[in-house]
Formats: sequence, structure tokens, C-alpha cells
Amino acid sequence: MSKYEIILYWSDEDGAFVADVPELSGCMAHGETQTEALKNAQSAIKLWLKTAKEFGDPIPEPKGRRLAYA
Repeated sequence: MSKYEIILYWSDEDGAFVADVPELSGCMAHGETQTEALKNAQSAIKLWLKTAKEFGDPIPEPKGRRLAYA
């Protein structure tokens, strides 16, 4: 599983669950179920990273969620 944040939501327009990977520009996937959308997002992330490496494009480090303490 990747360490990139995945935002999962239902899209009425698409009639499907959408899994968006905001740290990787344009990387998203969809599926009929949440599980399918997440699985497809993992495949999309792998393909995004592979393509970026092939073209020598920069690959951002996963940011993850940062907690701030007062």
C-alpha cells in the first residue's frame, strides 16, 4: 500500500466512488464500491510513479497527515 493520501468520495456525476490522490497531480481512479476505487487508486499510483520515473519527472515525497501540538 502506498503512503500517499487518498481522498475517497461518491460522485453523482460519475455514478461511482472516486479515489483522488492530491499529492500526485491528476492521479485518481474510480470504482463501483469504495474497495474497488481504493484498489484502482493503488494501481493508478504505481502507474503514475512508473511514468514519472521514465520521463525523469520529480516525484513528491508522501506528506501524510501532520499533527500540530500546542
